[in-house]
Amino acid sequence: MRFRYFIHKTSIWLSDLPVGGSWGRTLSTSLQKNLRWFWFDGLFASSYDNIILNFMSLYILSLGAVEYQIGLMSSLSNFTSAILLFVGAIMAEKIGKHKEISLFCGGIFGRLIVLLLVFVPILFKGVNLVWIAIPLAVLRDGLGNLGYPSWMSVVNETVPIEGRGRFFGSRNFMMTFTGMIAVLIAGKVITLFTDHTGYQIALAIAFVVGLASTFSFAHIKSQGRPRNPIRISSITPRAAFSLLKNQPQFLALVFTAGVWNFAINISAPFFNVHMVKDLGFSASTVGAINVITSLSGLVVLNRIGSLSDRLGPRKLQLITMWLIPSMPIAWMFARSPWHVALINLFGGAMWAAYNLTSFNMMLNSIPQNQVPRYSAMYQIMVTLSMAFGALLGSALIDRWNFTIVMFGTLAGRIIAAILFAVFVREPQKSAVNP
Repeated sequence: MRFRYFIHKTSIWLSDLPVGGSWGRTLSTSLQKNLRWFWFDGLFASSYDNIILNFMSLYILSLGAVEYQIGLMSSLSNFTSAILLFVGAIMAEKIGKHKEISLFCGGIFGRLIVLLLVFVPILFKGVNLVWIAIPLAVLRDGLGNLGYPSWMSVVNETVPIEGRGRFFGSRNFMMTFTGMIAVLIAGKVITLFTDHTGYQIALAIAFVVGLASTFSFAHIKSQGRPRNPIRISSITPRAAFSLLKNQPQFLALVFTAGVWNFAINISAPFFNVHMVKDLGFSASTVGAINVITSLSGLVVLNRIGSLSDRLGPRKLQLITMWLIPSMPIAWMFARSPWHVALINLFGGAMWAAYNLTSFNMMLNSIPQNQVPRYSAMYQIMVTLSMAFGALLGSALIDRWNFTIVMFGTLAGRIIAAILFAVFVREPQKSAVNP
């Protein structure tokens, strides 16, 4: 009897998971279908993204790149993304077909770039190999950001504001789980080969699951928007600043996000490279260690989602921003896999909470009738900040070492947390829906 009760409760939980729990059952059938397709899009997209995130820089490294080129790739990627975000915002407002723009930019063309990267070592040889692979990797990131303003508009239409914490908690929970499995499989595949062949197979796997994500996203029934007869001049830096002045809450959020992401990307491009080149870890070990990040994130995601809906995302984001700066200190003393595993055990929980609450904080602070424009401005600030952060990190690691990079990112993270605590307030629902 108890076993059957357990099976019954489990089946209900699994059925509710793609709509954000029991809350989702109160929605209309059409909304539930959209949420389910968006949930499955995240399930497959996470596998795709995690393979790229964990192994792209190591793949470029296996082709003959050095550390400063990895940092340069990150910087170029963010500069390119900032430009394409600007173009993407114009496209979203001029064309109005948000789902289609997002689908073709990152969902189709971005995935095809990954397939091209699989064949780069077959088609090219010698020193030019790295300088062909890097622009392709940069272009892949840029295409995703070209469709980002439109994607944000689809998200805003698809997920009701009153349940975003619960839905994204559920979605991120499954994304973390599938991303963890993908990293383990890809890391194992990579270590079966002595050259870059394993990385090529891992990228091919990413391409296939990426197509599954594209298929799921294509089934979302988006409302679509009519063309907006805006002029390009209405999204110039001067016009953007004028818009931000009228949204002081959003302006404070954008500014602190810029400082935070600048600080984060001083070090972000170099962790996996440091583990392989300086600490001597294998790709499989790097993958397994990064899976610990996902595991600890799984523990907190659903709980954080419901807390975010009840308490508001600002409080939870601020807590994580005070705790995350402790990790660079720990990295200075890490020498073996279990040292890094302990760091990632703590970091996974903190970053899962931060990513969920910061996304909801940003989405709740955007005027609902101008989502593409404001989300593009936010992301342009983020990508430009990350570009300059990667440039500084590249200079520090090329002239000094990884420890100096850790000091730089530590200082920046603390400053960003202070600025967030002082200037950013919880968005009011009345201001969210003007």
